[in-house]
Amino acid sequence: MSDAATESFPTHGTPILTSVALVRSIVAYLVVAIYIIVAGPVAILLALAFRSSEFLFVPGRLGIRLALALVGIRFRVVGRDHAPATGVIFCSNHQSNVDPPVLFLTLHRRLHMLYKIEVDRIPILAQAVQTAHYVGIDRRNRQRAAEAIERAAGFVRQGLAFLVFAEGTRSRTGELLPFKKGGFIMAILAQAPVVPVAITGARDAMRKGSAIIRPVTVSVRIAPPVETRGMTIDDRDRLVSEVRARIEALLAEGPVQNSST
Repeated sequence: MSDAATESFPTHGTPILTSVALVRSIVAYLVVAIYIIVAGPVAILLALAFRSSEFLFVPGRLGIRLALALVGIRFRVVGRDHAPATGVIFCSNHQSNVDPPVLFLTLHRRLHMLYKIEVDRIPILAQAVQTAHYVGIDRRNRQRAAEAIERAAGFVRQGLAFLVFAEGTRSRTGELLPFKKGGFIMAILAQAPVVPVAITGARDAMRKGSAIIRPVTVSVRIAPPVETRGMTIDDRDRLVSEVRARIEALLAEGPVQNSST
């Protein structure tokens, strides 16, 4: 195997397990790609024709379940009853590319996200996320990023649920990185509750820099919401500190042994 290939697919564990994981990963990537190509245009057309994003979320959830099953990812959740049904922002730590699909299934039936503007280069996927009221954010342009935050806050005021990764990127070590303030400003602008979320175990499935997805059980812990009613932008640091403290407390509880909710 070449050095470049070794960097793309770092190995750990026995060679047999690594080979099996590699094969399962390749199969999952191919199946998901075909699924998107086939189901994506149909779902987008139905969503536009009937003006309902449900035609996007249902096949999206099915596709994610299929992908996770192919690579052997399972998950356990506690605290699901803490999450309000509408007008809420979930704030999670971020350790792996596996985090978004797991949280998409566990947090809310119609979970929206802020996404990197680079996704708009992928034709079918770009049309899907825009139709579903996901919001692209260009972090290289502060003005456009601020406009995206305001747009997302408007969607939250309309009752949509959003997920933000407070660290802004994946942690290489699993330790919490400094929190970005965009998601908290969004919550204050929308006067919407922030629900702290801690996800663990996904880093063992897919480390940063690796394309191999290994079978693991991921734990998701959800805390009661932090209210922002009456807060102003001047309160953003206090909000960041409170949410961070709650996520740290969730992480300290360790893996979920049994899902209670």
